[in-house]
Order: sequence, then C-alpha cells, then structure tokens
Amino acid sequence: MFFPPIPNQNPRNSIDGDETTWEVDCLRLRRKSCVLQRSLAGSPRSSVAFRLIHFWEAWNPLKKTLIGMEMLLIDEKGTVIQGFVSPERIQKYLPDMKRGSVYKLNNFYGSRNKSVFRVADRTVTVSFSWNSELAVLLDCPSHFDEDSFRFHSYEEFQANCNLKGDLYDVVGHMMLVNGQSIVEGPVLDEVKIAKARRVLIHVQSHDGPVMKLYLWDQAARDFCKKFKSYEGTPNVLLVTTVNTKTLGGTLASTSMSSSRVFMGYDVQPTIDYFSWLGSNPDIAEQVNAEVVTKRETMTIGEIFSYIGQESAKVNAEVVTKRETMTIGEIFSYIEQESAKGAFFECTATIDDVVHGSSWYYIACSGCHSKVSKGPTSLICTNKKCGKVNVSGVPQYLSKISVYDNSEQAVFVLLGEAGRELTGKPASELVRSYFEANGNEGVNLEAPVPEALISTIGQKHKFCVKVTEHNFSGKTRALTVTKILPLDTSPATVSSEDNQATATSEETSENRVDLADGSKRTCDSSELERAKRPKCGN
Repeated sequence: MFFPPIPNQNPRNSIDGDETTWEVDCLRLRRKSCVLQRSLAGSPRSSVAFRLIHFWEAWNPLKKTLIGMEMLLIDEKGTVIQGFVSPERIQKYLPDMKRGSVYKLNNFYGSRNKSVFRVADRTVTVSFSWNSELAVLLDCPSHFDEDSFRFHSYEEFQANCNLKGDLYDVVGHMMLVNGQSIVEGPVLDEVKIAKARRVLIHVQSHDGPVMKLYLWDQAARDFCKKFKSYEGTPNVLLVTTVNTKTLGGTLASTSMSSSRVFMGYDVQPTIDYFSWLGSNPDIAEQVNAEVVTKRETMTIGEIFSYIGQESAKVNAEVVTKRETMTIGEIFSYIEQESAKGAFFECTATIDDVVHGSSWYYIACSGCHSKVSKGPTSLICTNKKCGKVNVSGVPQYLSKISVYDNSEQAVFVLLGEAGRELTGKPASELVRSYFEANGNEGVNLEAPVPEALISTIGQKHKFCVKVTEHNFSGKTRALTVTKILPLDTSPATVSSEDNQATATSEETSENRVDLADGSKRTCDSSELERAKRPKCGN
C-alpha cells in the first residue's frame, strides 16, 4: 500500500491514477466501528510497507508523562507520514524496530495528525492498534528512499517563528560553536556540555543571515559525537525538525526530541551543500565578528552562558549593536570557557535590595575612585589620580536582586546607573538622611533609602557588563552600567558613541575595583537573602 498525495501539495509526491487519498481512507476507517475495522484486516488497505526513518519518545513536558512513541515513515513512492504507538504498546514493537529497516505493518488505523510540532505534511497518522503486526522485509524487491527532508530558508523560519506548527529542517555551514570560531577548530568540552545540556551553534544557510541554533540533550550529545569523530573540522551541518522561536528578541532555532544531526557527507543534502560551499569559497571563509562582539540584549542566564566563550572581545566593537538576552542565557554564557568581557542588555524585574553591605561608597570628586581616610584628610586610592585632601562624594554601589522568566541574579548598580534607576544622585540621598536626623551619627553609614527600596517590583531594561571576575568564578554579580527605557529597540551606534561608551564603562569598572571587594565576593548567598515575591511582572 502507498500513501496517496495531499491535494495541492508538492507534485513530486503525487501518485497518478489514485483518486482516493490516504487521508480520506484513514479517516473513514476511524469513523467505522472496531468490528468493521477488524473485518477489514484482510483487505489491501489493512497493510502497508515502509522504511522506518526515525522513531522517538514523545513526552508531556509539564506532566512529565510519556505520550507515546512517534515515528517517521516513508513508502516506496517517497511519501512521508508520521506513525504512532501508544505507551502500553511500545514494549511489544520496540525490540523489532531499527532505524533504516523496511517493514510491513498489518492491521492499523488512521488518526488525525496533531496540529503542533508536526514532522510530516500528511494530515493523518498511521497508528498501531491492538492487533497490529509488524514484520521486517528482508528481501523486498521495491526501492524505498533512505530519507526525506523538508528545508526552510531563513525568511521562512522568520515568518513561522513562535507558531509551534510544522518542524522543518535546516542545513548550512557552521560559523561558531559555543562561541568558538569554526575556522580555528573548536574544542568541545563534553563534561560542560552535558552539564549545560546544550550546544549553541551559529549557522548560516548559503548567503543568508546567521541564525542561532540550540541543540539540546540527545541532539547535543549526537553533535559532540559526530564532531569529534572527524579528523578535520567539519563545517557543514544539517539538523532536522527544529522549532523556531524568538529568544531574547532574536530569531533562534532549537532542536526537538525528533531532531537528528548530520554532518559532512552523511546524507545527500549535506553532500550537495558541501559542493555548493566549495564553489563559493568567499562565503565559507567569512567569519562575521559581529556575531561575537555585538552588544546583545540577554536574559540573565544568557549573559552567564556568554561569559565562558573565548571569542568575545573587550573593545569598542562590543557596543556596535544591541541584542536582547535573558538572565538564563547570560549565565549559560558565563559558564563557557571561551568568552571574554562583553556588554549585554537584559530586561528583568527587581526582586529586592540586597542588605548586609553598604549601598554607596565615598568617591573622589575628581576621578570617582574610592577614597581612604588619611591622618587629616581624604586620599584618593587611584594611583593615577593620587589626590590628597579631596572632597568625598557619595556614589552608588548598590546590589539588587533581579529575575526574569529564566533565572535570578544580583545586579550591582554603579554611579549614574543608580541615579537613572532612582531619579536621584546618591550624594543627595545621603545628605538628606543626615540633615533629617540632625547630623546624628555622621560617622556612620546612611541606611538604604526609600528611593531605592521603592524600585522593588519594577521592571527595567539594564545594560550589564560581564568581566574577568565573572569568568574566574569570583562573583556571579553583574555590573549595571546604564538603565534603558523598556521600549528602546536594538540600535546601532556610531563609532564615536562606541568610544565614549566603552571609555565610560571602563572607568566604571575601575571605580568598582577601587571601591571595595564586596562586589567580587557577591554570590548565591545574596540571592538567598533577597526574598523573591510570589508573583511578578
């Protein structure tokens, strides 16, 4: 039996002379009683021959329950359809199932295909019934294709983003693997990848835009195994059934439980792409620095993820473009070996003001570095400044607990960033406190002001910087250099703005290093001290 075509579908899948579609036949069987279905067991429509391309377990991610086993089948006409085995029947058929083998299935029924995360064009699914019989065809005279793929371009992925509909395949050449340039030969740490459960690949299909591709769990393990099996560095990658979504405001694709990974000369599409790449060497040699050095808007987790990558650079190019990331993606980045300092944008909700350390420090009025008490005056601790008898000015050094949908973290507010958040400079808040208390306890520290406490529960877009202290594990706190309007879209800034911003943020880093060591020792204990509300933005 063959799978007849769907009307108005790709003509190469059509079957001439067959006026009754497989969908109609399956749905008709579905409407009949079980008795009638059993009576049709000996009819030509009650058996089908196919090659088993792939099979996988389908789980309910919320209830953590097994839905069943799904399959991808192809008949001798090259028509692809999904198959399904319910959980209670898996052990009956699983021992005889092998990817790539040809089978004959007797007694089955047609059920309507699911509307989300579909891996085939057909509107029905071949479902195994209580009396289905599966037999291997060892000497089958008919030819069955080895595989079948459904490719989408970048524009098509973009148009279908976040729809949770059909899952299509992507083929292209790799540019970065976990932040490491493919040209330089990435080194994969399987232990860290297993801990993170994923691999992040920047892939370009032909001469289209670069797209992020996240491979999770089994797909990540398969990628590592195949990648390390090559003597040289493979650069052509094909991943099947990816789900396209928006992560931190950018287009990205993620693997699913049905995804398969191919490289090099594994299958005909990768062979064809390798041939095309050989004919276009200029594209193959392109390594877009913007992929690594651009300023991104991330979640907290994404920023921590980025920090581990070697290929990020600390220079003016870091701020040439903004892209959003979640907290979780920032954390994931930090854990990678190859990252360097970078700036990111991250939208998060303020959970609490971290207590136990001062929310400000006394700075030099000239360079804003920390001052120390001398015998008779204040002395700037910045050797380049070295002023004595300086005027001390309170500056923000406040720690706040924040969270988004992916992760929770501690942000450190410096100088202008604190003023932008509260609307008032630290010097004004400190002066107002002591004036209101008749200058009592002038040698003590002013408590956390209401202007800072009132920000709890507010949602903001933060510009944060990851530094060497994050890479070395000395701190998980992220330095905030600027507060941005929530409705600010990613923008490219001029080279003059780059220089000014980079200089300003570098100066801010120097202030923190000279202010005190508390920032470097901020860790998860501060998160525990900050109570997160039961509901948030």
